[in-house]
Amino acid sequence: MPDPAFTVFPVVKLSVIVPFYNVQQYAPDTLKSLRANARDDFEFILVDDCSRDETPDVLARAERELPGAVHVRHEKNGGLATARNTGIDRARGEYLTFLDGDDWLAPGYYPRLLSVIEGLGCDFVRTDHVQCTGRARSVHRVPHGRRAVVLDPREAILPADRSTSVDYPYAWAGIYHRRLVDRGLLHFTDGLRTAEDRPWIWRLHREAQSFAVTGLLGVHYRRGVASSLTQIGDVRQLDFIRAFDQVVEETAKDRAADRLLPKAVRTYCAIISHHLGSIERFEPPVARKLKSLSAAALRRMPQGVLDDALDSMDVQRATRLRRLRRRPVATGAAA
Repeated sequence: MPDPAFTVFPVVKLSVIVPFYNVQQYAPDTLKSLRANARDDFEFILVDDCSRDETPDVLARAERELPGAVHVRHEKNGGLATARNTGIDRARGEYLTFLDGDDWLAPGYYPRLLSVIEGLGCDFVRTDHVQCTGRARSVHRVPHGRRAVVLDPREAILPADRSTSVDYPYAWAGIYHRRLVDRGLLHFTDGLRTAEDRPWIWRLHREAQSFAVTGLLGVHYRRGVASSLTQIGDVRQLDFIRAFDQVVEETAKDRAADRLLPKAVRTYCAIISHHLGSIERFEPPVARKLKSLSAAALRRMPQGVLDDALDSMDVQRATRLRRLRRRPVATGAAA
């Protein structure tokens, strides 16, 4: 009988972290696509974030049937950020990537993606993806023109008035070297239930040393799922304020804060304006809280940078935000 102290575990090349929450309808397609991407040196960490439907049973079967699958269950629902962190902490791979429990992959996508990052030798690679809304399909591309070239991620944050790589925050649209985990750059902010990838993508671009973009398609992002937070107007949506407060606070400490803060503040303003522009989808108490918290957020921003950001925006959005900025803020308003 072998001595457990000398047990040799197989080398894991890629860890795939997949959070699931109440997605029994879609999980079988997700898991089938993972089987079509399995390899002896891949592991699939299936994190059930305390689902209340039949998702745990689906994942228990997958642990038996999917090569390399590990099923982890939360005893309490913690949200997407916390579920991803659970997966990161369990991951043994040289590289890591993510998938959401209601999305799916093209066959053989992960081996090709792994080959791309190994060939480039950079910290992380960002990819295009296919958005699926009902039967409609559309390709969404990383907003960066240079492909298959190793670049400085800091240089992909700007310009402030155009969509850049930090505006394409999807964690599943990429692959990441383990050294990012070792440097404390890959974990998410625990407890964020929406916009969890915004502080994450900003930190990657500020602090990682190298990245690249590839046009490789393989992730199919299912949009319009009824249980998705992007479709639900409840209080969890307001976590975007905590997320962007973190972006602004951390960017303000950067050595190039004078260059980068205008981008962070302008993006924050654009997101606030977006939510105000569709405020009717929120429950009435949440809509009132959205206005109050957003007004407080505008007061917290660096005011000179905010003035410049509003001056650079179109009249409709700038007027909406200036009006909100003048709104009285209740004492203690916080996200």
